[in-house]
Amino acid sequence: MSASGLAMGGAVRPRLRPLQRARRRREGAFGYAMIGASFALIIVFTLLPIAASLGLSFFSWDIISPPRFVGTENYERLAADNHVVNSFVVTLGLAVAIVLLQLVIGMALAVLVQQRRRSWVRGLFRTIYYLPLLASTAAASVFMGYIFNERFGVVNYYLALLGLPDVPWLTSSTGASATIVMVAVWQSVGFTFVLFVAALSSLPRDVLEAVALDGAGPVRTFFSVKLPLISPTVFFASVVNLINAMQLFDQPFIMTSGGPGTSTTTTTMIIYQTAFQNLQFGYGSAISMVLFAVLIAMTGVQFLVARRWVFYS
Repeated sequence: MSASGLAMGGAVRPRLRPLQRARRRREGAFGYAMIGASFALIIVFTLLPIAASLGLSFFSWDIISPPRFVGTENYERLAADNHVVNSFVVTLGLAVAIVLLQLVIGMALAVLVQQRRRSWVRGLFRTIYYLPLLASTAAASVFMGYIFNERFGVVNYYLALLGLPDVPWLTSSTGASATIVMVAVWQSVGFTFVLFVAALSSLPRDVLEAVALDGAGPVRTFFSVKLPLISPTVFFASVVNLINAMQLFDQPFIMTSGGPGTSTTTTTMIIYQTAFQNLQFGYGSAISMVLFAVLIAMTGVQFLVARRWVFYS
């Protein structure tokens, strides 16, 4: 390179460095702005409502008269309220059933779809299984309420054509709980399914080929190799699905109104009835804070147990 070229190169480099530093500062400022906006949204729409609900739980307020400080009276009342305690038991039972079925069915569907060799077939099944998740939960619950109606529902109509007796899908305690679980799983299993499809698609091919050369069958390969490798995804799905299931509201509210009796009355329904129907906002806030504490405790237990079966590569 000539001396003039070296001189030009030496003159250009010092000019590029300030430009690069300025560009990096702009990129850094943009990144911090995005992070700040995310934190602002979390503070405004999550942390502040939680703090307000916690503060309101120590007051008695009917939105008409001024709030009256009652200390821990709402929590003491909650502990002695069998209706609220029963709602927690019902919610936990429904949530556990929903999560287990979501994990099992989502995994089974993902494995079956991954076995299809044609990419367009896999894409078609992904779309079909994910579509119910895009529907409005309220609209789907109204639709399913008509389908499972004991007197004029489509399901009992076809059972009658087969000579089978009508099933009290929504008018018996067991039938209503089972129907609520089925509808909730049907509408939300697409989320778990997509997670598992993505996890199975990202498995290292060399590991799978080595296992196949060792003579391992599909069942042993799944439980000994694939499942441990995607255990972080299984753990994530179980945590998210349990949090969502513990907040179950639309299906029991629309399909059974919490009945028959209180067999499908969830905690979120109790919160809605207490705060917005009975105008006991302080007591409703206390119930919501206990539900929040239960969710934190259950998530913490999941993280502790996950140390034994979740493997990070």
